[in-house]
Order: sequence, then C-alpha cells, then structure tokens
Amino acid sequence: MPLLVSLDQIGDDDGARVGGKAVALAALCRTGHPVPHSLCLTTEAYELFVEQAALRAVIHQELGRKSFDDMRWEEIWDASLRIRNRFLRAPVPDEVRSEVETRHEAWLPEAALAVRSSAPGEDSEKASFAGLHDSSVGVRGIEALLEAIRGVWASLWSDRALLYRRELGIDIDRSSMAVVIQELVDGSVSGIVFGVHPVDPQLAVIESVYGLNQGLVDGTIEPDRWTLERTTGRVTEHTPPAERRRLVARGSQTLVEEVPPELAACAPLSEKDLGRVFEAAHACEALFGTAQDVEWTLADERLVLLQSRPITTSSTDPDDKRAWYVSLTRSLDSLRGLRERVERELLPAMDREADEIERRDLAALAAAELADEIERRRAAHDRWVDVYWREFIPLAHGIRLFAQFYNESVRPEDPYEFMELLAATPMLSVRRNRELARLAATLREDPGLSGRLVAGESGDADFEREIESFEREFGDTVYADQQCFGDRSRLLQLVLAMADAPQTAEPVSAVNIEARTEEFLERFDGERQPLARELLEIGRVSYRLRDDDNIHLARLEGLVLAAVEEGRRRLGGVDDAALRVELEDVVRALRHPNLVVEPRPERAPIEVEEGFRARPRQLVGQPAGPGVATAAARVVEDVADLFEFQHGEVLVCDAVDPNMTFVVPMASAIVERRGGMLIHGAIIAREYGLPCVTGVPDLTALVGTGDRLTVDGYLGIVTVSRGCQTEDRVRLANN
Repeated sequence: MPLLVSLDQIGDDDGARVGGKAVALAALCRTGHPVPHSLCLTTEAYELFVEQAALRAVIHQELGRKSFDDMRWEEIWDASLRIRNRFLRAPVPDEVRSEVETRHEAWLPEAALAVRSSAPGEDSEKASFAGLHDSSVGVRGIEALLEAIRGVWASLWSDRALLYRRELGIDIDRSSMAVVIQELVDGSVSGIVFGVHPVDPQLAVIESVYGLNQGLVDGTIEPDRWTLERTTGRVTEHTPPAERRRLVARGSQTLVEEVPPELAACAPLSEKDLGRVFEAAHACEALFGTAQDVEWTLADERLVLLQSRPITTSSTDPDDKRAWYVSLTRSLDSLRGLRERVERELLPAMDREADEIERRDLAALAAAELADEIERRRAAHDRWVDVYWREFIPLAHGIRLFAQFYNESVRPEDPYEFMELLAATPMLSVRRNRELARLAATLREDPGLSGRLVAGESGDADFEREIESFEREFGDTVYADQQCFGDRSRLLQLVLAMADAPQTAEPVSAVNIEARTEEFLERFDGERQPLARELLEIGRVSYRLRDDDNIHLARLEGLVLAAVEEGRRRLGGVDDAALRVELEDVVRALRHPNLVVEPRPERAPIEVEEGFRARPRQLVGQPAGPGVATAAARVVEDVADLFEFQHGEVLVCDAVDPNMTFVVPMASAIVERRGGMLIHGAIIAREYGLPCVTGVPDLTALVGTGDRLTVDGYLGIVTVSRGCQTEDRVRLANN
C-alpha cells in the first residue's frame, strides 16, 4: 500500500489513514470544485517515522512525569519542546524518503508547495484543530519538503495541540498525523469564509487579505472583514484593517510586505467576488451537510478552495478553549507591538504612578484619610495586576518564538541550548543581587566593620550611604505579602550571612556572548539574518521583562503594605505576622475609631494520626537547569524563611518569585512545585548555573527543612536521601 496517495485515491471512509483535511479535499475534487493539485502522505509514514526513531518512548517519558491532567501549561510547553526537538533531529525513514522523492520528481519538482497537517479527527463535527498544527508555504526542493513534513509531524506535539487534545479527551497514544502536500496557488487575494457567524447564526463572515492566506491564518496580517446575511448574502458590515499588508512568496521564503498604494486604498474583494466566496461556502455546506469554515484564494480570477472543515462551536461556548490554545503562539508582528507598548508605555506609566503615590506623606494623613489612601493604593495595585496578566505575561511568548526558531534552524542536541543566548541579559533581580554581593564583600574585607554590625552598632559613613542607596532602589521588595527589607536589621542580617559564607555564586558570565551571537547569526544569509537577529532581540527582551515586570509590580505592592503598616501602628497592631490585623479591618478601624478590631486567630494545626507514614524517596519533576547538587533543604514559605537561608542549601518552595531571589546566590540548587522553563525559578537558576527541578507535585508537603536532597537537573529527579523530620509527609513518590 503506497505511503503517498493522490486525492482520487481517497474515499470518505479513509479519515483514519489520511485525516479529515485530505478527505474533505478529495470530496471537493470529486464534485468538481477547484482545489490545488494535492498528494497526501498517510499516517503509516508517520507511524514508521515514530517507530524507527523510538519516539514513542520519548513521548511517554516526557508526558509521564506526572499526571497529564495535572500538568500546567508551562510544563506542557517544556515537554513539547523536548519532544519536538527529538522529532526534528530524527531521520526520515528511507522508505518515506524514497517514495516522496520519486513522486516529487515526477509530479512538481520545480513548483512551490504548501505542506499542511491532516490529523485523523482534526477537522470533524466534534473538534476543529484549525490553527493548532503547523503548515509551511513556499516550500521548494526535496530536502525542504522533507523538513516541512517532519515539522508537521512534530507539530502534533505542540503545547497548544496537546492542551486541546487533553480538553477533548483524545488518547495521546492513538494520536497520529497525515500530511497534505499541495501545489502552492500564488493567489493575489486570499481569505476564509465562515458559513455561520461565531456569535449570530443569522449571519456569515468573510475575511480577506492580499497575498497568501498563511498571513491571515497565523495572525500576522489583519484582514478586511465582512458580515453578511446568511440567507441572502447581503453585506451588513465591513470592517477594514488599520493597515493593509500581504504575505508573498519570494523563492523559498515568504515575506510580509506593504501593499502598493493603489491596492491599499481598496478592499481586496469586490462585490462580485464577495458573492462568489459566499456561494462557495453554501456549496461546501450542501456537500458536507453542515456549515463550513473554508479557506480560499483568488488566482487569475479563479476561485480555488484550499480546505474546508466543519464549524464546531461558537465563540460564545464557554467549553470551547481552542481560541485560547491558538493564542499560545504569538506572531513576531504582535510581539513587536506588545514590546513597544510594555517598554515605552506601560512600565513607565506604572513607575510614574508609584512615584506619585510614594510622594504622599502617610504620617500627615488623618485616620479617615489614611483609610482612603490604603484603598486607593490597593486599587492601583489591583489595576496593574490586571495589566500584568493581560499585557506583560503574553510578552513571554517571545522566548517561545525564539526557542522554536532556534531549534528548527540549529537542531541542537540540548533543546534548551537557545537559553545560552538569552543568559547574561541584564535583569533587575540580578543587579540587586550584585549590590548585595558588593555590600557583603565590603564586610568580608573589613572584619572590624563586620564586628560592629554584629554587636548592633552603626557602620561607618560610607557603608551607611551604600545601605541607604540599596534601600532606595530595592527597599520595596515584597514576598508573601510582606516587605523583605522594611526592617533594616533584616537587610544587615542577610549581608552579614553572605559575608560569612564562601564566595556566593555569580551570574553566568557574558564572556563570548557576542562571539556566540555572531556564530548563531552567521548561520543565516540574505533576508533570514535580520529575522534571526530580531527574534533573538525579542527573546532577550521577553527573558528580561519576564523577571523585571515583577520587580516593578512589587513596588506598588510595597506601597500598599507601607500604608497598611502605618494603619496597624496607629491601631497598636502587633508585629507577629500570625496575629496582624488584616487590611480590611485596618481600613474599618481607621474610619470608625470606636470599633474594636481583634487579630484573626491563627488556624489550628491539623492533628496527625499515629501509625505508619511513608516517606518520600524520589520525586519526579521537570528538568529546568542542568547540573547535580546534594545539600540540605531549606523550605521557604514566608519572609522569615528567606532570612534563615544558609549558604549551600537547596532552595525549596512552592513558586520562586523574582522578589525573593536575593538568596539564590547562596543556594546550591532550586526545586519548586510550579513547573516550566518560563517560570522565574528556571530563569534565575539558568542565570546562576544552578541545578533546577520544577513541577514537583506536593513538594512542600513531602520535603521539609533539613532533609538532604540530591537535585538532578538533567533528569528532573530529586532524591531524598535522609532527614525527613515530620510525621505528616504521607506520600511516597518514588516512581
């Protein structure tokens, strides 16, 4: 049975072998609709590839570190990155290569091709994977074709596709992929027609762009959009884009370019062409028996249908998460705009608001005014938290975009090699740590000064100025709803501990970073090098801001806490964190002087039954920083734990926050419950070259301070060799 079949060899019952996209194209072709010349590489070719490269074991290993249902998106992205890297490095089986080469040579050896996914079940009435798997356009030559095929196979394991399959309950072990290979129709105008509007079933929608359709599908180019009456085709609304651009094929490359002025002034579709596209949508609906989402292109006045799939759910369906999964991939164009907005508008605006708030003299405010100020500060902080999630977090996708480009271009053995080009990027938390190291070095070199500070005396004038300078810049550091350096004695305690310890870790050196950057860029020529340079820059900006934005945001949180502390002081609040009066109670008491507010009682500890309790032996998580270290654990859950941290301990916590990473230079390794290469623990561990394991379930319940851990950042394994001290660690995690 051939691995590569033409459309006339595909029947309606062949979905398991060629996927929904190929079945639909074959049906369109049989009924006389114009479609591109197409072949389909069957799922047997995919299975042969996976079997010969032993990739099934890789998939099971990466997705079996913990329950797939319990994996966070960041952990799934990590697993996906490792799986895809193995796919991209594995050789195409000789049988597949031979058949593709033979058919390509006899078919369209010189033509530009489009290579598209066609997974079984991907375009059905119950599921639509539109936009979730990869496609390539402008592919020329046999080697480029084989690379594109391998890229489509690998996209079956993208984070967005994995998340959607988990949502639908699709068995990962049964997932497979066919590939549609089409002659690229170099249309002057392209688009998508939705037979039913996603919100109003009485309407249909047509979206259109100049040039190739891929720019519209991947979100790079904003389309003209028309809504039409579903029964008559009458246009009810036309929304033009802010700027008309197009994606064009240039040799083996596709480029986004400005539309010539004479075209930019006009919508890409005339009234007549709108009617033709609308009629095509109705014809596809009649053929398949349900409303369709149809991709099309116009070439030399000929309307060609590129693919047709059922419309599954509306955008108002709360259970349909596909749009969110599609959003997990950000185009370079969208990241450019997001970077501009975050760096030039949002962060400066946040800092200006913090400056304005800081100028208000809390001591001068009457009680009711202080209550109002607390609520104003909290409202400002909460507003910026919303901005953080809406605008700052998506910018982290710049790291993902660079990672994908690097791995597809370089094919490194280590799927995280790209991080080495992002390291040594200036970050506020690293600069803060360097300042602490400098203060510690001053004490280390001056035992007399250190002795006076230990005795509770003041330092000399120069040292006091350095401390005050640090407090001005980093005094707003907040962790676990508490100010870290609000009490100077804590800061001095930390600096003295660092001075007494051996030399603390330094960030990864930037030596040869310029040479390595040039070595990377020299891999590309022509128009690809500027793209590589820009993607690297976007990756570095995303890497830096992934950490820095939390430092900026913590300043606002610190200002809230400062106002609350002023209120507690006036109310005679106690210092014990467990007995402190909460913010809402402080505000009420300041406004109503006769109101008696008592500290909320601390929760009673849970009684543990006597008897056998299993102790953890081996914990499995995500490998996030290479290296191996063995040392005592320090579980950090609040600010007090941070200032008890000893040199050489393993930092163990629920989630690393950039505001608590001032202890990282003293750590020998990092382990945290949250998982993923984009979380702060992984970033700061890579910055300091520390072994790191993330995504360990129930970590702080299974490990206690003093337990001796061996952290293997290569395999993602934490071994507890001895020292379990409490009776309430009840799970055994040794698989």
